[in-house]
Amino acid sequence: MATKEEILFARRRRRNRHAIRKRANGRPRLSVFRSGKHIYAQVIDDRTGETRAAASTVEKGVRSAIGNGANIAAAEAVGKLVAERALKADVETVVFDRGGYIYHGRVKALAEAAREAGLKF
Repeated sequence: MATKEEILFARRRRRNRHAIRKRANGRPRLSVFRSGKHIYAQVIDDRTGETRAAASTVEKGVRSAIGNGANIAAAEAVGKLVAERALKADVETVVFDRGGYIYHGRVKALAEAAREAGLKF
């Protein structure tokens, strides 16, 4: 059985995704998943259902450079990396999908690093 926190998180995620679909206008979304040890980011094109770019702290290059994948420095590295890969895949503007997470800490650091690296949202 799901806990109260899990139910509220799912409700926040559903509400956020609904708002994103309404204002996306065909733009891909930058989706963030945050776990206790790692952070993941994907640029997803919902029209075709394919992932255009992805990065995470699980990758060997990021893991060796950062070490701990559960801090703000790791989130910034993932944000820069996913922005570089998205720009290489000809994606310049996206809609930021924070999921059910609050725009704070690692999620905010990832978003700001992606903006600094050239992604527009």
